[in-house]
Amino acid sequence: MSRGNYKNPCLTMHQPWASLLVHGIKRIEGRSWPAPIRGRLWIHAASKVPDEATIKAMEAFYQEIYTLDGITDIQFPQHYPVSRLIGCVDVVGCVSCDELKNWEALSQGVRLEGQTDFCWLCEKPQKLIIPFEMRGYQGVYNLENKIHAAAARGLTHSQTPFAVKFPLPDPTCTFSLKPGSVSSTTQLKKRLNTEQLHSLTAAIAGARAAATQFSNKGECPRTDDTSDYITKSQSIATEDDAESLYNPVDGSDHTTNMEEGCSRNCNKVEDHTKSTVNYSVEYSKRSVATRRADRNTSVGERRFDPGTARIMAAAIRNLKPSS
Repeated sequence: MSRGNYKNPCLTMHQPWASLLVHGIKRIEGRSWPAPIRGRLWIHAASKVPDEATIKAMEAFYQEIYTLDGITDIQFPQHYPVSRLIGCVDVVGCVSCDELKNWEALSQGVRLEGQTDFCWLCEKPQKLIIPFEMRGYQGVYNLENKIHAAAARGLTHSQTPFAVKFPLPDPTCTFSLKPGSVSSTTQLKKRLNTEQLHSLTAAIAGARAAATQFSNKGECPRTDDTSDYITKSQSIATEDDAESLYNPVDGSDHTTNMEEGCSRNCNKVEDHTKSTVNYSVEYSKRSVATRRADRNTSVGERRFDPGTARIMAAAIRNLKPSS
C-alpha cells in the first residue's frame, strides 16, 4: 500500500472519535481535505479529556445508524485514553460526501456516516493492548521509529460489529478510490418511518452539538445532564428535518464536519442543534482547577492509568521506564 511521502503516518484525533475508529465502530473519518495516504494510518488520541455528554451523544449517534442496518448490540469502548497512541486503521480510499451518501454498494448506516467534505474510508481496525503515551501534532505526520517499532508489536485486531469492505474501482491501483471515482448521482433512498426519522435526526443533532466544543473555545458544555443532548433535540426534530438528510435542497451539501465543527454548510437540523447545547454560567465562572477536577470526575472509570501505560510500553520496547 502507498503511503505517499510518509513512512509511518499518524493522525491525532479528539476523543471519543479516536477510540471509536480503532475499535471499528467508526468506519469513516471525515476531514476538510482529501486523504494523502493509502494503507496503515496510526491513530493518536489528543490531550482533551472527553466529557460524558460528548461520549453519550456520539454513542447514541452510532447506535442509531447501526440500527438502520439491523445491528443493535454494539460494544462501545470502556476507556477513552488521551495523549496516547491507541491503534491504527487501513485507509483504502477517499470520496466526497455526496459520493458516499449515494454509494449503493454500501449499507445505509455507512452512507450516513459521511458528514464532511471528504470521507476517508477505513478498514482493518487494530488497537494497542497498551496505549503509548506520546505527543501529537496537526495533520498527518510520521511516528518516531522507536515508537513505531514498539507499537507494531503490541497490536490486536478489533472485534468490529459490522466490518465493511470498500470495493476498489481498480484493484491494481491503491489510489483508484478517490474523489470523483464513485458516481454521486442521487439515487432513490429507502424510506424511513416517522419514528426512525425523529430518532435519527435527534442522534445526528446530538453528535453535531458534541462537536461544537472544538470550535467554541472558552465555552464549557454542561456535563451534569447528559440526556439533554438527545431528549431536547428529539423534542424539536421533525420529519422534514430528517428528510433533508437524503434530499439536499438545490443540490447543496447540508452535512457538516462532526469532529472539526465545520459550519460552511447549514440546514434546519444544524439550526436546531444550537438549541441542544446549553452552557452553565455558574460552571464557566469556576476556577480552572475546579473545572479540571469536575471533568476528571465526570469521566470516572473511563480514565486510563498513565503509570501502567508507561511501564508496559517500556517493557515492550525493552527500555527502562522513566521515573
